[in-house]
Amino acid sequence: MPEIPGSIWRRPDMLAALQARDIAQTFRLIRQYAGMSQTAIGSLTGMSQGKISEIMSGNQRVIALAVFERIADGLGLPDTARAALGLAPRAADGIPSQDGSRATASGTVVPARSVEASRPREDDSVQRRTFVGLTAATIFGGVRPDNALEELAAALTECSPPVAGVPTLTSMTAAVTQAKQDYQACRYGDVLTMLPALLRSLRAACTSLDGDDQRRAQALSAETYHVAASVMLKQEDKGLAWLAADRSVRAAELSEAPLMIGSSARIITHALMDGGHHRAAAGNASTAARRMDTSLGQPSDNDLSVYGALLLRGAIAAAQRGDRYTVAELLDEAEQAGRRLGHDGNHMWTAFGPNNVLCHRVNAALTMGDAGSAIEYARQVSIDALPINERRATLLLDTARAFVMWGKHERAFQVLRAAEQIAPEEITGRPATRRLVGDLATTAPISVRHEAREFADALGITA
Repeated sequence: MPEIPGSIWRRPDMLAALQARDIAQTFRLIRQYAGMSQTAIGSLTGMSQGKISEIMSGNQRVIALAVFERIADGLGLPDTARAALGLAPRAADGIPSQDGSRATASGTVVPARSVEASRPREDDSVQRRTFVGLTAATIFGGVRPDNALEELAAALTECSPPVAGVPTLTSMTAAVTQAKQDYQACRYGDVLTMLPALLRSLRAACTSLDGDDQRRAQALSAETYHVAASVMLKQEDKGLAWLAADRSVRAAELSEAPLMIGSSARIITHALMDGGHHRAAAGNASTAARRMDTSLGQPSDNDLSVYGALLLRGAIAAAQRGDRYTVAELLDEAEQAGRRLGHDGNHMWTAFGPNNVLCHRVNAALTMGDAGSAIEYARQVSIDALPINERRATLLLDTARAFVMWGKHERAFQVLRAAEQIAPEEITGRPATRRLVGDLATTAPISVRHEAREFADALGITA
């Protein structure tokens, strides 16, 4: 079997592919520079030739952190390449990987037998519970591997750009897209892993580029800081959330892109809300929406989506103040924008559309203490029409809270289980949701409490 020369991992095109977590391109470059067949790559990574072919053709995408680890181990990535992929370094040269292969000092791989051939099979439900439990205990528990949050905090606060070369705008665009997709798919552990290196690369790009390229890099930075703030809001880390949101707004302004400026107004509004500044949050969202409205002669789908998403964010801020008039006004305006859009899309990463407006009616009613109305609105939502898992899971969690408020604990438990099936990390990774599961396990009637406790135990949540 051909060996993978260590020099491959130092190539700029390979580092760009790894930084973008583009495994299809990684495999293509290995085939190009090492002359390895799909079968040989599959043997190293414990995958079938058919699976490798599906990945290289773009029909399947690698998204799970465990699979990235498995590929890195199988191919024997040296530490620099592992870091580009967003993984921890190997303990030492020659230490066996998870599949038994070893990497030499140059990065050449000594292959092992197929992982698929040696791994014992388990019941799918047991595997799922084990994965969820590990997610809770390692990615979002009290101690996170590789100090992910500390790395993110450092990346957010560093002043000077790194000395290393700057990846291309194309590769950074792909990486930002991956971060947004991972966030919307509720893969928060993966997002935390990749953000520090991406933020540093973008900071270097914004410093070294000029003209249109610099403005494009600033727009990418605004998106990335937006993702960072969103993850921190879910983690209830107000300090880092506010810092990232502010950086998103500043980068958006430097990009001089009106849509990006409007989009970043959403995350600063969310950060204001999370800090209890509901009046300022509602005012910020309404002002940004009005600013967009005055320039929307013939709005595009992107324009309508950002405009509508701002109205929705303002409505929730008004709900937190108990301002029912403003809530109704903003939600009705958002509904009109949704009708003009005519579908539930994900333009500018907003997931905006008619069903998303209904989701916000659920949240607003719940926030104002009207559980019955929240449940009635939830019943009107076509959940399959919602374009992203994060929005589906949020709707289900809001509905579960409404059922708890209404005293219907069994229904709440059923909805929570559905949310966990859709997005495990939305349950295990959010302190607020973990509290909801714990409360249900301790306060529900006897008929529900036993199952709720088993559910909490399986997720690593202490009731």
